[in-house]
Amino acid sequence: MSVINEVKQKIDIVEVISSYIPLQKAGQNFKALCPFHAEKYPSFIVFPERQSWHCFGACGTGGDVFSFIMKKEGVDFGQALRLLAERAGVALTPYGMREETEDGGRERLFQINEVAAEYYHHLLLNARVAKVASDYLVGRRISAQAVRDFQLGFSPDSWEALRQFLIGKGYVEKELVAVGLVIERERGGSYDRFRNRLMFPIRDTKGRVIGFGARVLDDSLPKYVNSPQTAIFDKSASLYGIDRAKTAIRQRNLAIIVEGYMDVIMAHQHGWQNVVASMGTSLTEKQMGGIKRLTRNITLALDADAAGEEATFRSVEMASEVLGEKVVPLPTWSGLVKYEGVIDAEIKVIILPRGKDPDQVIGEDASLWRNLVSEALPVIDYAFEAVASKVDFKRAKDKSAAVQKLLPVISEVKDPIWQAHYLQKLAKLLKIEERKLEHELREFQRKQRRRRSGGTVRDTSPSVSSSPLSSSLEEYCLALLFQHPELATMGKELLLEYFECSENRELFVEWQSASDINSLRGTLDVSLQEHLNSLLNKTFPPAIGESEEGRRRDFTDCALRLREEFLRNLVRKKEELLSLERSLGGDAAELAKLEEQGIEADMQLGQVFKKPMGFGARRK
Repeated sequence: MSVINEVKQKIDIVEVISSYIPLQKAGQNFKALCPFHAEKYPSFIVFPERQSWHCFGACGTGGDVFSFIMKKEGVDFGQALRLLAERAGVALTPYGMREETEDGGRERLFQINEVAAEYYHHLLLNARVAKVASDYLVGRRISAQAVRDFQLGFSPDSWEALRQFLIGKGYVEKELVAVGLVIERERGGSYDRFRNRLMFPIRDTKGRVIGFGARVLDDSLPKYVNSPQTAIFDKSASLYGIDRAKTAIRQRNLAIIVEGYMDVIMAHQHGWQNVVASMGTSLTEKQMGGIKRLTRNITLALDADAAGEEATFRSVEMASEVLGEKVVPLPTWSGLVKYEGVIDAEIKVIILPRGKDPDQVIGEDASLWRNLVSEALPVIDYAFEAVASKVDFKRAKDKSAAVQKLLPVISEVKDPIWQAHYLQKLAKLLKIEERKLEHELREFQRKQRRRRSGGTVRDTSPSVSSSPLSSSLEEYCLALLFQHPELATMGKELLLEYFECSENRELFVEWQSASDINSLRGTLDVSLQEHLNSLLNKTFPPAIGESEEGRRRDFTDCALRLREEFLRNLVRKKEELLSLERSLGGDAAELAKLEEQGIEADMQLGQVFKKPMGFGARRK
């Protein structure tokens, strides 16, 4: 975590601002007389939910906690960071030294895991006691080459074999506990965590061993155990096989996600190098975060039982949220253009034969697996298949349950033609009049709109209204700009106001006057060096990074989204303030002035739906 984000997490904007000016609770927000200009009525609002502030009066400015300190104290970003870090109790180690200190200890843990993996692998290949593990692998049709490729191993049925081996290599007991290979005894000492098990080293994208999975070789339970959470291993963020699959995922622009270690090994053994495992029943947000840097096309192949089906639905829902929505231009009947959020990805589901895991299918009939992958269903069709298989068409209760489960799925289909298609499909499937389903769908959507936004239309653009001030879109745009100099001319059309996060705004200001990245680096305060490097190291999907046209197109889309978010925020803040003033009996003159500002913002927002930005003409 960067020091800037660490400070943000430990600082509350309400507490900081209230130490400078008195704040008055106003609904979910706080209001005050603006500290930056004279006024009779409070126009300065603090939004705790977004960790932001805005002056609706003469200033007309706003931002995050950093921008408030910079403006109030008359300091630059670096000085503001130091003030807030001191307040939060965060040590500001010089950039580079901080990473070196952290990485030194982490590197030691990677080394221990690598030595342990080599030890386990050597035993599997050479020790007589490992014959039970070797026989198991032969029975599962795992080749000798795959055993070497994945460095499979065997942990002996001993309480101290690995511990003694590693201590003999110069490592200390405290380090072995920290990496999760041994367990401390309550009365002192320690013992090996993994005993008499088939060992699966788990690696990160750089190929470093971060942990282990271990399978029993008898009927004891639990069947699988993993390394505990450590400084280098987080199961919820890891994908088994990612080190060997990342290149193939990029090349094929597709990631196939299975559940188990053996599924991955068997797939790779038969040429499916773009397969990874979630090491659990459903995907996590962190795992999807790693996948989306390689591809936005996901095919799930989880177990075919009821638990696997539920896990698939959870994985799809989570994947849709993480992959996010892309705002795309769509023509309307009036000839104008509107912008609508659609999932910028393709998510499919492989329907496995009941009772079969992917490794069984691949090992028994590779051609069947190939067909299953090619015939993978779009998620909505999979939902229909899964629900239909459980419906007794003679029972009204079952029909009602099917409608309740599938209407939310149909509601998420943005294309009206596709939505009509799936409504017709559901009506025919359940033998229900289509007009009744249309009525149910409208009612469902109305309730959803009311639940999500308190009666206002759902905002499909990237938003900070339901979470603390987010800079992901800003950072994505800056990363494109900094990494690709050919986008500089397009970047000049961005407005400073589009960047709400102070660190991003500061970088953009300095970039505008810099001749290149090296000169930009030379002008920055040391506090921003780390943030700049993180942007320069960001990776993009293959379709974007491969061509200049793709980069220009993506930058245009990103800039449009920044602009739209900026305008939407103006309208949203105006609505929040008007609502607040109405509830508290605010002054009519101030309300009228705010209404005028809001109408102007509304007009600007209307324009963003009608025409793209100036560089939009370059899009093809």
